[in-house]
Amino acid sequence: MAATIVIAGAGSATSCLLLKTPFGFKQRLCSNVLQLNYQKVLPSKRLFTCNAIHRPEVLQVTEEGQSETLDYRVFFVENSGKKVSPWHDIPLYAADGLLNFIVEIPKESSAKMEVATDEPYTPIKQDTKKGKLRYYPYNINWNYGLLPQTWEDPSLANSEVEGALGDNDPVDVVEIGERQRKIGEVLKVKPLAALAMIDEGELDWKIVTISVDDPKASLVNGIDDVEKHFPGTLTAIRDWFRDYKIPDGKPANKFGLGNKAANEEYARKVIKETHESWSKLVLRKIPGVELSLA
Repeated sequence: MAATIVIAGAGSATSCLLLKTPFGFKQRLCSNVLQLNYQKVLPSKRLFTCNAIHRPEVLQVTEEGQSETLDYRVFFVENSGKKVSPWHDIPLYAADGLLNFIVEIPKESSAKMEVATDEPYTPIKQDTKKGKLRYYPYNINWNYGLLPQTWEDPSLANSEVEGALGDNDPVDVVEIGERQRKIGEVLKVKPLAALAMIDEGELDWKIVTISVDDPKASLVNGIDDVEKHFPGTLTAIRDWFRDYKIPDGKPANKFGLGNKAANEEYARKVIKETHESWSKLVLRKIPGVELSLA
């Protein structure tokens, strides 16, 4: 029976190896953290892979199709031409406690872009509803995207946030820096705060960050610094995500944790827990219905 073994090295990338073993076990090593997890390999339509990219800056972003069409996709590609998954193959953790953040939606834009978690290589595409492209009713005022190698487990009830279940997606990021970024750009960011949004009963974390290349990055290391150097921003983020569905006739979203942002320590706790959930997902310890693990 085949097993998948991933060994993370110091180079720019390491590829998964497919080896024969009589035990039916598989191992994974990603995100600079050794994980020796064993379990029987479950039948799957897709072969489990991981490239464990450790220098995301060497990746190329390629577009297929015309933007603002149903066929439009943004893929991440190695220099060799091999496609990789931004969700699975870019590590969560960068050096010095920083995180890698993948931009899906540039600030001051309205097209609702997202990683296609159910497609091979999980490219970025524009979300749809009833066959039509989705747009926010107004521009989002910050760069928005995801933390790679995280997952909000829809089978896990969070006792600290009204028992809400995860939304089955990677963790969302709001980056508050001054520059408008590009779709597919990978930034190194500091986590500053966390907002526990509850969207139709599902927990949908928003991690507030700042890119380390922002002019104010050296001044901002936590929630109090955000209030000092970006006054009113945390409230504005909460209110934006609370109200953006109202123009479409839907109720406002709710927020847990007393309707307030939690500090950077709590944000790191959320990130750690959702990274652990992702690890279990890719090891098939948790069923990921209709999710691409390639």
